Amino acid sequence: MDTKTKKQRSENMRRIRSTNSIPEIIVRRIIYSLGFRYRLHNNKLPGRPDIILSRTRKIIFVNGCFWHQHKKCSDGHIPKSRLSYWKPKLERTVQRDRRNRELLKQSGWKTLVVWECETVKNMNLSKKIYRFLKE
Repeated sequence: MDTKTKKQRSENMRRIRSTNSIPEIIVRRIIYSLGFRYRLHNNKLPGRPDIILSRTRKIIFVNGCFWHQHKKCSDGHIPKSRLSYWKPKLERTVQRDRRNRELLKQSGWKTLVVWECETVKNMNLSKKIYRFLKE
């Protein structure tokens, strides 16, 4: 059972941004500080990637642990309430992510997924991004 009213839940969900999130900005600052330049949110590419480095044909997705079901994170769990709603919704997101990355790979793009929790804990994130961009 949801502890919030329908109006409160709607307001909460409305505040969740799909672009320019804090984790995304952290990743963009790291990329810029490493000397790379990029484009943002190209809706002509599958999955509308967060960060596109056209010259090197590399793409970085900055995924929220909950919405994209990060298996190695405590935030990547399915809620206990309204399972019939959340489980299919989150599974579709994971399947769509896989399909989009495969389409990009077939088109000659290399992709990297940076998880929200990696930006918070800064688990050698700069090194991870640098290795990906230099390979």
